[in-house]
Amino acid sequence: MATTDGGRLAGEETLVGSWAALLPRSPGSRLVRTRTGLAAVFPAWSPLNNAILQAPPTPEAASRIAAELTDLYADAGVGSWALWVPAPALDLDAPGPVATVEGMARDMSTLVMSLQLSDELPAHPGVRRTTVEAANLAGDEPVPADALPDPDDASEVQGWVLVHEDRAVTGAWTFRRGSDVGVYAVGTAPGWRRRGLAHGLMLHVLGAARHDGARTASLQSTRMGRPLYSFLGFRPVGRYDEWVPAAETPMTDPMTEADGARAS
Repeated sequence: MATTDGGRLAGEETLVGSWAALLPRSPGSRLVRTRTGLAAVFPAWSPLNNAILQAPPTPEAASRIAAELTDLYADAGVGSWALWVPAPALDLDAPGPVATVEGMARDMSTLVMSLQLSDELPAHPGVRRTTVEAANLAGDEPVPADALPDPDDASEVQGWVLVHEDRAVTGAWTFRRGSDVGVYAVGTAPGWRRRGLAHGLMLHVLGAARHDGARTASLQSTRMGRPLYSFLGFRPVGRYDEWVPAAETPMTDPMTEADGARAS
């Protein structure tokens, strides 16, 4: 398991930085640090309600923080959230370090992947910067190109879309922390998948980040996104095993794109 100097899974500090940068965009949101972890609380933005165990991953440690965060999220009016437990595994099928978490049910895993950026990453003429919200929407449904809002230059988080036939049909957003750029929420709208559009968007986004000073890129991938990221040169450095409250029905894998992956 590749870790930072602080012992965290590689890319984790970039991910947490992106959550912090998104706080002003979502009413009532906050980051809460506990003795053994960190929780992102976004009452108005459901996919971002995630917590990371930052203590050695054991069933006891995971159960303790899960009990603490259950009350935290309930008090914030959040009913659906996930606890991420880091694992050293470099694939999605190996056993994780935690087999049970009291009050929680096992959900999906995301593979953490990293890439050393090169200087020769081609730009794509169809890629445009926009807001994070528009980029998220384009990953689910086509957005007319003339309806795309201008990017929010005051935000550290950058939204990106690829416009194909006058519609934005692929989206992602990025955040840079130091020399690392995190790439998140890559998605392609149904009907435009399997055309290599996410590949073109990724190359452009990574090239732009390299030009701006990034030297590495990090992301999380589900099973269906891994072929794209592996083709781009990303290599696994660890895994997050996700747990949700037992009262919830475990989520199915949200990665339904053939050429991209939804990554939080």
